[in-house]
Amino acid sequence: MIRKMSLCVPGLMAAGNASAEWAVNMPVGVTALSAETFALHMQVFYWCCAIAVVVFGFMIYSLINHRKSLGGKPAGFSHSMTAEIVWTVIPIVILLIMAVPSAETLIKLEDGRKSDITVVVTGYQWKWHYEYKGEDVSFYSSLARTSVDARRKNSGIDPFTVDNYLLDVDNRMVVPVGAKVRILLTSNDVIHSWWVPDFAIKKDAVPGFMNETWFRVEEPGIYRGQCAELCGKDHGYMPVVVEAVAPDAFQEWLAAQKRDVDELAAR
Repeated sequence: MIRKMSLCVPGLMAAGNASAEWAVNMPVGVTALSAETFALHMQVFYWCCAIAVVVFGFMIYSLINHRKSLGGKPAGFSHSMTAEIVWTVIPIVILLIMAVPSAETLIKLEDGRKSDITVVVTGYQWKWHYEYKGEDVSFYSSLARTSVDARRKNSGIDPFTVDNYLLDVDNRMVVPVGAKVRILLTSNDVIHSWWVPDFAIKKDAVPGFMNETWFRVEEPGIYRGQCAELCGKDHGYMPVVVEAVAPDAFQEWLAAQKRDVDELAAR
């Protein structure tokens, strides 16, 4: 038993070194709504910190200054109407302060009207299918070949040498900067979840249902996410990659996709 435990220690240390990147807080993101979501998150966090300081401060003060060794005696009243009113009204006011801006942001998050582009995203075990409505462009997006090869047992490939290991795909979802992109989300088999932290979007893909969300990226770049719903044995190998490009570059990409489709149809 001791020998087995001694062998486990190096393994645990190696696993710790191989852990994925992580952050204590959520990202601010690259969309206006992700920034609003982050601001609401921080507002609630600060209110919770303030409440904790007041409540625990009062408790510590009472324990120190009203202990028995100092002659402290229990109160002789059964209740206080003033105290009841105070600790009822104050939480209501705090909840209203948090609820009103939260409701406004939630309404914005669900308002997919007047979109510039609509993309139907369908989850499969274990890949995504993207269909650009009205553009005759659709494709599957699966884990990149470099990650597929490295994840195999006894592959001889060090995952640390693979760029964006388990977070890259063979076909990226491409969108134009500044456009309102409407996502219609569903699934072909089990429940999946389309999650891109930089967009503050995590939406379930449910078989037989069509969920809706949207985003508008203001900065060109590549934004990565993953399926956030346990969907089977290869759930961890189902990344999401969205590339935001200039509008002209997006039109060129669309044209290239259509040419590829025409070439395949002509064969």
